[in-house]
Order: sequence, then structure tokens, then C-alpha cells
Amino acid sequence: MDRHNKVLVLGATGGIGGEVARQLRDAGWQVNALWRGAARDREERDGMTWIRGDALCREDVLAAAQGCSVIVHGVNPSGYRQWDRQVLPMLDNSIAAAQQQGATLLLPGTVYNYGPDAFMEPDEDAPQNPLTRKGAIRVELELRLLEASRQGARVLIVRCGDFFGPGAGNNWFSQGLVKPAKPVRSLSYPGAPGIGHQWAYLPDVARTMLALLERRDELEDFCRVHMAGHWDDDGRQMSRAIQNVVLRRSGRHPVVRAFPWWLLTLAAPLVTTFREMQEMRYLWRTPLRLHNARLLQWLAQEPHTPLEQAVETTLDALGCFDSL
Repeated sequence: MDRHNKVLVLGATGGIGGEVARQLRDAGWQVNALWRGAARDREERDGMTWIRGDALCREDVLAAAQGCSVIVHGVNPSGYRQWDRQVLPMLDNSIAAAQQQGATLLLPGTVYNYGPDAFMEPDEDAPQNPLTRKGAIRVELELRLLEASRQGARVLIVRCGDFFGPGAGNNWFSQGLVKPAKPVRSLSYPGAPGIGHQWAYLPDVARTMLALLERRDELEDFCRVHMAGHWDDDGRQMSRAIQNVVLRRSGRHPVVRAFPWWLLTLAAPLVTTFREMQEMRYLWRTPLRLHNARLLQWLAQEPHTPLEQAVETTLDALGCFDSL
């Protein structure tokens, strides 16, 4: 296999890492997947090479990246307790591997980097002055990648709205709007009516990343692009799409209720996840819309699954219709 199409994916058992790994495999790439839970040091399965190792161990990452032209940094620490102490060392290890191999390092970006001064429609060069601890760490990630691009690595950051989709992991769709493995009888929407919100369907995000990776030699050494995804201009379109799919599949018409932010406020001192969710509330109070003009300079169009089709696939994957 040509080194040009060999990739290391960190986080291949997670949401974005897993989706990108599968799509790369299906597109003919040779995929190395670093995984702490592998039964043996190295095994072939699912059309990928699974290598036992830890993203926190530089030697493991360097060894797994041998011969790779792309490194996908889709890994996150499990839970929130060690998040702030582990995220940056993990990225530093991926940077070291990218520099050693002369590889392109791909990072899924987030809107957490932005504070209200960048709203409503930040472009890729908008100031990054986040309100939250998590946002500040995301800014530091990108600063380190910028420095790495000046020292031999190539960097691609693809930024989008809130993930949803099969295998997307922890996200507002599956933690807020609906409940996995439960029939959808009601929706709990976190935003205020009339406030727009941006969503990103995971398979579309991965397809966009693959298309850009195919043109990586033409991109700037440090390249950031925004995806348009699904823009819900009044905060009601996602809820309506869920209602329409559930009505068609089950005959039920779920009601939409306000998300219980008061409950998060009470529980936040005791539950780290709730505290992190509460910190992101500002993104549901003010519309933030990423535009894809720079992305379209490279791609003829952005991959875009119709909203109701994406919602139905997501609800199926969450097991919301299993009891029908």
C-alpha cells in the first residue's frame, strides 16, 4: 500500500474518529487504529489494523504512526475528570508523530473556541476568546497546532456545529433532545424559541474530512475550514424533524418541552458532566452560524444529508424504535 494512503486514527472507537476511520477504510486507505483495549499487540479486523497503545504514551503513538501520511486526532479522555490534564499531552504526542512522519494532522474543531464577541457569523480567522475552561483548552490546542505547522507538520482543522448521528457518542441530541433506547414521547430542547442553532451530521462531517484530505497537498500548512451543516434558524426545525420522523414511524406526535436547566444548576456542583453542559448554555442563548465559503473554495459542494433522513438514521441507531 502506498504510504500516501496510510493513516493513523486516534479515537477510532469513538464518534468522529470511528466514522472517519470507517470511511477512510471504505475509500481504500490503509488504516492503523490505536486502541487501549486491543486483545493483542496488533490484530487485523474490520479491514483495519488495530494496534494496542495509549494516546498518552508518546512511544505508542510514534510507533503506530510509522509510514503514515495522515494522523486523525479524534481522541478524547473518557469522562470529564481528567479532561483538562490529558487533552494537551495527547495532542502533543500526535504533533510529535506528525512532525516525525511529515504527515498531515487532522483535528475536528468545535465552536467552544468562540465567545460572544465572535457571534453571530465567525469566519475561520475570527478572534477566539472563549467563556469556558473547555473552550480555553480548545484554543490552546489550535495554538499548538499553528506552531507545529511552522515546524514541519501540516494541519487541517474542520470546525462544525453540534454533532448528531449514528455512533456520535455524548452529544446534545442524545443527551438532551431524546433518550437512547427509549421511545420518543417528548423532546427536551435546550435552546430558546427563535434562537438559531447549528448541527452537524457525523457522516457528513467525515465525508467532508475525507474530501479535504484527498486535496491536502493543495491546502495551506495550517488550514482551518468551517462546515455549514444543518442550520436551524429558529430553534424549531430539529424538533420538527424529530416529530415528523416519530409520527411517521410510530404514529406518536411527541411534545416539545424546555430543557430543565434548573436541574443542571442544582446538580452541577456534584456532577462534572452537568457542570460542563451548564457552561455551554451560552451557545443556546445566542445564535452562532459557521459559513462554509472557504470550504467551498476547495470542494464543489459540502456533503449534506437531508435533515429528516439524518434524524431517522440517528434515532434508529439510538434504539428509539426498537420496541415498535
